Amino acid sequence: MNKVFENADQALFDVQSHQTLMLGGFGLCGIPENCIATLAGSKLEGLTCISNNAGVDDFGIGLMLQRKQVKKMIASYVGENAEFERQLLSGELEVELIPQGSLAERCRAGGAGIPAFYTPAGFGTEVQGQKEVRWFNGKPHILEHALRADFAFVKAWKGDHEGNLIFKGTAKNFNPVMAMAGKITVVEVEELYPAGALSANEIHLPGVFVQRIFQGENYEKRIEKRTVRQA
Repeated sequence: MNKVFENADQALFDVQSHQTLMLGGFGLCGIPENCIATLAGSKLEGLTCISNNAGVDDFGIGLMLQRKQVKKMIASYVGENAEFERQLLSGELEVELIPQGSLAERCRAGGAGIPAFYTPAGFGTEVQGQKEVRWFNGKPHILEHALRADFAFVKAWKGDHEGNLIFKGTAKNFNPVMAMAGKITVVEVEELYPAGALSANEIHLPGVFVQRIFQGENYEKRIEKRTVRQA
């Protein structure tokens, strides 16, 4: 199976409107910039996007929100995007907010074949809703269902032609678990190597979870907020 594609345009050739997409990254760290740019430049609509955050107004998933491509956001942190806020308050966008740990575990469970799990996070809040509650060790837990997606778009630091991946720093927060949970996982990497060139001891995610991979380009790697000490 040849997993290597030339670029994002080729790798995303069969993404369709009204599908569910996972987009890795943490804030603006480790987001699949090339994949998002291709999605934002397409005519796709009615998408359900699962991501830790919704980008900012002019970058990341914010580009897709500007173009009204997203029907529903499933996320844990959305505080840096004014357009997201406007669409939410106006009723244009359906939103499911999930505690960050629960979001990561729901993705991991989806990739591991675990249909659901119980967690104390969110009990007694709006997150609980009508979810089933059971008690374990004297504490109430709510039932959370695993998340899967038609496509998972992932950014890694290094990868090889078989899809074995190495992540750097904060990019490990959501990219690996989302890579596991996509029916088709598309990975963009900064450095692409022939199979066998990467040390097996350094691999964070094996290529069995990856269907497509390409070497990205022109990464901005923006920082949402930069805080420095006063001189």
